[in-house]
Amino acid sequence: MSGQAGSLPRYVGAIDQGTTSTRFMVFDHAGAVVARHQLEHQQILPRAGWVEHNPVEIWERTSAVVQTALGRAGLGAEDLAAIGITNQRETTIVWDRHTGRPLHNAIVWQDTRTDAIAAQLERDGHADLIRRRSGLTPAPYFSGGKLRWLLEHVAGLRERAEAGDVLFGTPDTWVLWNLTGGTDGGVHATDVTNASRTMLMDLETLDWDTELLELFEVPRAMLPTIRESSAVEPYGFTRRNGPFGGEVPITGILGDQQAATVGQVCFEPGEAKNTYGTGNFMLLNTGTEIVRSAAGLLTTPAYRFGDDPCVYALEGSIAVTGSAVQWLRDQLGIISGAAESEALARQVEDNGGVYFVPAFSGLFAPYWRSDARGAIVGLSRFNTNAHLARATLEAICYQSRDVVEAMTADSGVRLETLKVDGGVTLNDLCMQIQADVLGVDVSRPEVAETTALGAAYAAGLSVGYWSDVDELRQHWREDARWSPRWSSDQREEGYVQWKKAVQRTLDWVEV
Repeated sequence: MSGQAGSLPRYVGAIDQGTTSTRFMVFDHAGAVVARHQLEHQQILPRAGWVEHNPVEIWERTSAVVQTALGRAGLGAEDLAAIGITNQRETTIVWDRHTGRPLHNAIVWQDTRTDAIAAQLERDGHADLIRRRSGLTPAPYFSGGKLRWLLEHVAGLRERAEAGDVLFGTPDTWVLWNLTGGTDGGVHATDVTNASRTMLMDLETLDWDTELLELFEVPRAMLPTIRESSAVEPYGFTRRNGPFGGEVPITGILGDQQAATVGQVCFEPGEAKNTYGTGNFMLLNTGTEIVRSAAGLLTTPAYRFGDDPCVYALEGSIAVTGSAVQWLRDQLGIISGAAESEALARQVEDNGGVYFVPAFSGLFAPYWRSDARGAIVGLSRFNTNAHLARATLEAICYQSRDVVEAMTADSGVRLETLKVDGGVTLNDLCMQIQADVLGVDVSRPEVAETTALGAAYAAGLSVGYWSDVDELRQHWREDARWSPRWSSDQREEGYVQWKKAVQRTLDWVEV
């Protein structure tokens, strides 16, 4: 950690490569947004349960949002002290080291094609080893199974990977490699938070685990170097012929949910945040202690700043929340935009007995049931599209309660206030329902884009743009707060019905 804020350029940039879009944001020293641009990319759905992205399109979108944001604000590379990268975590990309060409579409974290691989690992008795070493449960969610699937199904890939001609990475690694030169000396690296989502990294050593690599039959030669989240030395520098038009140090990398944890300044054990995006992701800081979950949560690095010890978290990952609202819009056509879900749901006082469990990709935490599929239950002729809209918002909130209950069981810490961020938090009704379902206050910060902000924080800490985490805490400001309105009886009755609805989704597909 070097340098003083006064002697550095004025701003820090952050690339946020997400599931549905990529954005670039520029922040000032107070953490305020001074420039931004965002572009969506295509969701490729080859068959039921399969979700892919085009890595070339992702890189093109990344370049475009950087150039547009900087151009509109009249900024250049010389105005940026550093750049951070944050990303959708488990999405798996393989590409040719020599040409830079992807060898398959990216397999997205939501994809369920590796159900059989995960189930076989369980049946063969490997689950305990995977949980103990990686902190994860065998599930199609994580990168290791997706990488094994690619090695088995793309002709010649395994042989080329063993020869060192093929590189693997999550989107942070893909973006970093391209920003730093690609085939001309591109840096092939990731950070501990992204590496931890592969099922291939040892939580204690923070390095690739030989036994897990053998279990998944993954050649070590294709894996990126694992680095700290806030770099002691830059991962690399942007190229003059790239989207930044000059050399800027890339000094921060965090998976999106860990980045949001940093952006929400959850630096003390017991502090938690919940991000509402395509899915929901709740993280509880457990400090430098590795807490093993007995209630269906994941153990994961929260961040590692410089040479300091790694800080860990318990995580509850929920596959489908905001994307359930997108489903109402894109597949059912009952709303024309996400914002309309709130207006439609406000037309009714309650859910009218309807519960919607959006287990489109199975159920993640705390159930980990890849055999589950989505269900709408409790329907009668009385119900309308407004009841379904309301049930969709309630599903987001009930799934979050499932995770909170598991966190309380694992940690013994009872949540007092839930810090929230992400696109769905702009839905005031949904956040009120969340407070009602949990029975605790829900707090949204002024800067809603905490994922990008967390990546900027990690990058800025590395170069001394911000001095320490105490300085970051001073920038956090509350924008809105919701307090519970339901009675305790109403809350518990609703949760009992929700649990019944979840049971109806199980054992639907064979794995």
